[in-house]
Amino acid sequence: MRRRDFVKNISLASIGAPFLLNDLKFQTIGKPLFPIQKSAEDKVLVIIRLGGGNDGLNTLFPMNSYDNLVNHRSNIIVPENQLLAITNSLSLHPVMTGMRNMFNDGKLGIIQNVGYPEQNRSHFRSSDIWDKGLMEPSATTGWMGRNLDNSYPNFPEDYPNSSQPDPFAISMGNEVSATCQGLMGNFSHTVNDPFATFNLSESSALNDGTYYGSHMEYLSTIIAQTNAYGSQVNEAANNGSTLSSKYDSNNPLAVQLRYIAQMISGGLQTKVYILNVTGFDTHDSQVSSTNKSQGNHSDLLKKVSDAIAAFQDDLSLLNLEQRVAGMTYSEFGRQIASNASLGTDHGEIAPMFVFGNAINPGISGTNINLSEAVSTNNYQVKTVQHDNRRVFSTIIQDWFGASNQTLDLTFYNQTTNIGFSNNKIVDLIKIQNAVDSTCYTDKLLSVNEFKNTYEVIVYPNPTSEIITINSPNNNDIHSVAIYTMDGKFIGKYKNPLSSSQFSINVGNLSIGFYNLKI
Repeated sequence: MRRRDFVKNISLASIGAPFLLNDLKFQTIGKPLFPIQKSAEDKVLVIIRLGGGNDGLNTLFPMNSYDNLVNHRSNIIVPENQLLAITNSLSLHPVMTGMRNMFNDGKLGIIQNVGYPEQNRSHFRSSDIWDKGLMEPSATTGWMGRNLDNSYPNFPEDYPNSSQPDPFAISMGNEVSATCQGLMGNFSHTVNDPFATFNLSESSALNDGTYYGSHMEYLSTIIAQTNAYGSQVNEAANNGSTLSSKYDSNNPLAVQLRYIAQMISGGLQTKVYILNVTGFDTHDSQVSSTNKSQGNHSDLLKKVSDAIAAFQDDLSLLNLEQRVAGMTYSEFGRQIASNASLGTDHGEIAPMFVFGNAINPGISGTNINLSEAVSTNNYQVKTVQHDNRRVFSTIIQDWFGASNQTLDLTFYNQTTNIGFSNNKIVDLIKIQNAVDSTCYTDKLLSVNEFKNTYEVIVYPNPTSEIITINSPNNNDIHSVAIYTMDGKFIGKYKNPLSSSQFSINVGNLSIGFYNLKI
């Protein structure tokens, strides 16, 4: 896939930063930071769906609300002294040692409180919205499918070919992913075992101009394409290798991720891999009656954490870490209050994880706020800090270099002029030189975006001396404060003219990354 306007900033989510407020949205830098060589085009995205509605409050524990959680889920909550602390205010489930270690190594990021507007808590409808990246019930294409349609509008006709011999996406298992559904076909190819691809009987039927003939021609195209892709997958798997000893052969997700590592190392040019882990609809027996840190949910979390950690270890050993990034998501979270069956019922928002050596580690968003849901006795957390479409748009822009126009076409399907291109939630990819992998040597400042529609611009960014803050309306900007990424206060600057623009000299700051609070 062609890399165009590759945009890369620093994450806006410094751990424990006291100035990250609820419902903040973030603004991207409006220009590329460095040229991208061909070697930087070879990116892979791994998407893991936690099917059923993962209980985010039994995965990522907000320690400032732990006592509140005890009051409302006393029959299922894991004891505080068993949790794995990752910051002063957040802890992971005790079985997630693999992902905890990745977080400590700077290879795991967490996006808190992700969802979509007016969550209805239906598995079918929620999955539909996540897969399509659109709220319209009539939508028939997936967000990744539309993104690929923008670059390959004739698919599946004339594919594969000499320049694109491999599948654009692979769905691990027996069903193609709705996320990859394009206008005329699904961009994903199913792979259950890359060493055991199959050959379908091909037809030589010609299109005789009838309705039946056109369908037979389409089926013939898909069958030929499936066989060709299967051959490429099999060849790559046989040419590739895996080196990590951490994979558990009894863990289906680990087996699939090992296959993916083998296909990538064998030279397959596929850009997107999609995996599904089912079982997260934990209405009952979420925990063991004798040990709240064990049970069905614990088993699922351990499989996911261990598999991702093994995969990341393999990528490191195979020298593929800079090429591969991944993310997890679930169609919704669970309620604050547990039920009487040692389980939880359908909720609304949940955390997402992003992983890889190329991602910006840390936390995006603030801890979940339980007070409103508890006070109204509905036990639903409705405050969506990050719309799932904004996460997806950030991924395909920062990782695959999608243009702003592509984002608008992908997430609004040409139905509106309002786009996400200037409203990325967080910059997920580290700033690195595409040629020699050395860090950028200027100062880079990330910006809190106003909740309203004002467009606040900060430039130049990165900077070596002067930073200018500009707003389209007078008297909007009162002051700007600068913090280090670990929350240390640097200084506060008043707008001397109470105008729409003023500049700050940051030439005395050390080279590095900083946050601006406007």
